[in-house]
Amino acid sequence: MRGLLITLEGIEGSGKTTQASLLRDALRSERIPVCLTREPGGSPMAELIRDLILTPREEPLAPESELLLFLAARAQHVARTVRPALERGEVVVCDRFTDATVAYQGGGRTIPEPFLRSLNRWATGGLEPSRTYLIDVPVDVGLARAKGRSGPAGPDRIEAEARGFFEAVRARYLELARQEPERIVVLRGTDPEEALAHQIRDDVHRILSGRTPNVQR
Repeated sequence: MRGLLITLEGIEGSGKTTQASLLRDALRSERIPVCLTREPGGSPMAELIRDLILTPREEPLAPESELLLFLAARAQHVARTVRPALERGEVVVCDRFTDATVAYQGGGRTIPEPFLRSLNRWATGGLEPSRTYLIDVPVDVGLARAKGRSGPAGPDRIEAEARGFFEAVRARYLELARQEPERIVVLRGTDPEEALAHQIRDDVHRILSGRTPNVQR
């Protein structure tokens, strides 16, 4: 892979989507080829699957079905968007990736982590980020932010989960960061927006200067 895969993670309302956009804008201003994308979604077919996952419906979605839909969207996203951009030599900035599955379906849904990691490797062909920024906020802060942006449509299916669900997700994210400190950088999501953007931008420049390759496992 000639490009670089950077991911941003965090619970709802952490500010990761804003920081992903700011990083894209900063790289563009320096004329560094960049692709901003997201999960679930990131390609036309994967966006259709995103709608199936997030739109509240009368029939509840079983945890197993939810997991398989996320993986289907990821496989399509990697095949149609992420790998082509990396092969073009671009920096891919992705709002959520494989860590989200371990945190949400592992922490929130209590699906065994080894099983989730195996499925992630299969869906991505072994592709892993060079760097992941975990923007951490207390659950109460994140949920209040998410509620403020939901608008008249109300929360999506995941945002409507109980507080305990997000506590479990946050705990699993922080555990992942302890397990992989060289890849996952934990940032305080309560810090000023520009301060966070500056930290991320500086770290990405350091990675680009050393051109750390994406991991293939």
